[in-house]
Order: sequence, then structure tokens, then C-alpha cells
Amino acid sequence: MAVSLDSALQKSVPSVPECVAAGYMDLTTGMLLAVKTVDSHPQEVIELVAAATADLFQGTNVSMIEKMFKKSRGVREDEHRYFKEIIVNSDNLIHVFMRGKVNTDHVVTCVCRKSANLGMVLTKARSSQPDIEATM
Repeated sequence: MAVSLDSALQKSVPSVPECVAAGYMDLTTGMLLAVKTVDSHPQEVIELVAAATADLFQGTNVSMIEKMFKKSRGVREDEHRYFKEIIVNSDNLIHVFMRGKVNTDHVVTCVCRKSANLGMVLTKARSSQPDIEATM
């Protein structure tokens, strides 16, 4: 039986240390396809997550940097993405953004409390990514 995106995200939240939210974004449409949280968050913030994620991975300066790397390494323009993961540490949280391995226009996000061990957060978030991607 196929697992839904919501179910896969729900399963990932308790598996990632001190995870308070997980989401799945489509960079091509700018849509947040699914989100699971353990705390309540204002809807406006949740709606901005996809837009902010798109800026992180496809903003003008990031795109220019990737283009320069590709040119200097002789990689075709449409062949490769250099930025695979982005980690943002805020006052209280660790935000992990992981570009899809199957579909590079999709991003899995895990948000954890700052007190979590970053190495374990990355390990567990990475291990949950294939199950989440398999739902699409």
C-alpha cells in the first residue's frame, strides 16, 4: 500500500531529534505541498515557507553562483544543481532544507529545536528523505 505524503511527513517528525515541523515544497510552482507541525504556527508564516525556500535555492544570487560553478567546471546548464542542502540556524531553531534527490525541484524541510544535536538532525533528516520522496 502506498504511503501518502502527509503520512510520510508525520512519520519523519518524531524520527528527527527535537523536530517541531516537516514540510515538502515544489520549487517550480512555489507551493508548500504538505506540512506537519507539533506546535501551532500562524498560517501566514507557513505560507511564506515555500516562498522563502524558493529564494534560498533559486534566488538571483544563488542562481548566478551555480551558473558560474557550472561554467568553470564545464557542466551543461541544465545538468546539475550545486546546492543540495541549506542549514539555517535561528535564535531557537535549526532549519534543514534538502533538495530532492529524485526530483531536484522538490525540497524536504525539517525544523528542530536549537538544542538538538545538528549531526543527528542531519543524519535522521537525510534518512527520512527517501520515504518522503517516494510518495510523489
